[in-house]
Amino acid sequence: MSTATIRERLHDYIRFADDKKVTAIYTMVEDEITEELNLWEDESFLKELNNRLEDYEKGSVKGIPWEEIKLKAENRLKAK
Repeated sequence: MSTATIRERLHDYIRFADDKKVTAIYTMVEDEITEELNLWEDESFLKELNNRLEDYEKGSVKGIPWEEIKLKAENRLKAK
C-alpha cells in the first residue's frame, strides 16, 4: 500500500473515529507534532534558513532541483 493511500485511509479514519480513539492516536504522536511546530519558533534555525536563502539568491551556492534529489534517493534505494 502506498504512503498516499495510507495517509488517505488514516485521514478518513480520524475524521469519523470516536473522541477516545482520536485522543489515543494524538497521544502517540504528540511529541513529534510539538517538536515540528517548535522548529519554526527556533530563532537559530530560522536565521540559518535565511542565511542559506541569501547565499542561494546571491549565487554563492548552487541549488539542486527537487526532482534531482528525489531521483538520487530512489536510485540509492533501488541499489540496496
